[in-house]
Amino acid sequence: MSELLHMQHRTPEGIPSLTHQRILSAIHEKWLLGFSFDGKVRVAEPHDYGIQNGKVRLLAFQVGGVSSGTLPGWRWFEIARMSLPELLPQAFSGNRFVPSEKHHAWDVLFARVDHSPE
Repeated sequence: MSELLHMQHRTPEGIPSLTHQRILSAIHEKWLLGFSFDGKVRVAEPHDYGIQNGKVRLLAFQVGGVSSGTLPGWRWFEIARMSLPELLPQAFSGNRFVPSEKHHAWDVLFARVDHSPE
C-alpha cells in the first residue's frame, strides 16, 4: 500500500481523531504503540487497522503490558475501548509469522503494516 493510502482515511465516527492518527502513524512508521485498553496498559506492534463487522478494530502483536493470555501474542483491540495511545520510541520490523499465512477480511482497511524489509 502506498503512503497516501495509509493516511487518506477519515477518522471513523466515535473515534478520537488523535487516536486514529496515532494508530495510522504507528503502522506506517512501524513504531510500537502503548495504550490503555479496558483500563490496563498494553504495548503492541500494530499490524492491521480498520472496520471489521461494523467495529473499528486493531490487530496487533502484543509484546508487553497486561493481558489475560500469554505474551507475546496476537490480539484484537476494539478502538472504542482504547485510550491514551502513544507512539513509543521503539521500532519493530513489521514481519511476523502468521500460521495460516492469510489476512483477515475487513469491511474497510485503513492501514496494514508493510511487511517488506527496509
